[in-house]
Amino acid sequence: MFLQLAHTKKPIYKDSRELVAECYRLTALFPKEEKFAMVSQIRRAALSVHLNIAEGCSRRSEAERKRYFEIARGSVIEVDAAIGIACNLDFCKIESLSVIETLILNCFKQLSALIGK
Repeated sequence: MFLQLAHTKKPIYKDSRELVAECYRLTALFPKEEKFAMVSQIRRAALSVHLNIAEGCSRRSEAERKRYFEIARGSVIEVDAAIGIACNLDFCKIESLSVIETLILNCFKQLSALIGK
């Protein structure tokens, strides 16, 4: 936030930041009894995406950077899977998830490109 480093201008950084915000918006609509279960899990996974991208960008070696990007990509998959379960439980409707769908796909593709797979 205060450090205006080069990675803060990258599309993946901006998209992952928006993914966090969108996950918070979406989970705010979930049942209150899910506050310490699915809501917490989705929010933590989304935040993990963003923070691992930030930390990965700060690493000097390519191997270290890729490892953080792999962790971030795993968290993207976790968010996607959890939202799928939330839809199955009728906490949200697939028709209303176009924004988060785009963010998940964009983050996954960009991270895959950064990893080289």
